[in-house]
Amino acid sequence: MRLDKFISESTLLTRSLAKKALHRGEVTVDGQVIKDGSFKLNESQKVCLDGEPISLIGPRFIMLHKPADTLCSTVDEVYPSVLNLLELPHKDDLHIAGRLDADTTGLVLITSDGQWSHRVTSPKRECGKTYLVQLADPLKAEWVEQFATGLALRSEEGLTKPAKLELLGSHEARLTITEGKYHQVKRMFAAVGNKVVRLHRESVGEIVLDESLAPGEWRYLTEDEIASVK
Repeated sequence: MRLDKFISESTLLTRSLAKKALHRGEVTVDGQVIKDGSFKLNESQKVCLDGEPISLIGPRFIMLHKPADTLCSTVDEVYPSVLNLLELPHKDDLHIAGRLDADTTGLVLITSDGQWSHRVTSPKRECGKTYLVQLADPLKAEWVEQFATGLALRSEEGLTKPAKLELLGSHEARLTITEGKYHQVKRMFAAVGNKVVRLHRESVGEIVLDESLAPGEWRYLTEDEIASVK
């Protein structure tokens, strides 16, 4: 890889700023100052910028506690994108693995690994997503079986896949689904005559939202969390 490209892909610097750093003698390769951006690196060589070692940014896996009034989108629209909450270089390489509505809070997974993201979102993988749901009207015990059997949603063919509904109170439930249809949780409760007034995603597969993260905060996933998505 060219040295100027390596610097750009390892730091916040654009290619032009990387070249300026090179010309100022701020870059060393194995302890030797290199000013030529076209210098070809091999994997064993150590590159330093201002005396600090730098390395390529590898695949990234992030857990974000999504606040309300943000979008799971790569661009700002009516509301700002959740990516604005990440102070990271090369955010263009990141994408969101499974989206939440603007008013929904909770766990969002962000990654630069497309295959990993596909395993999270593909219906064939049946990766469970668990939500804490607040309802406008009282819950009914018979809905547990209806959700487990499958519901007919407007403008959809067939029934939803079996879902696990746990009644927590008169107006509160925990729901686990393995699909990701448009507004699915809200539409499922609408199908039984109720309305979701608050929705919070607690987990995706075995990855559970870190309770220490306040809305808007994030952290990198652990190796075990990454490996749990198979």
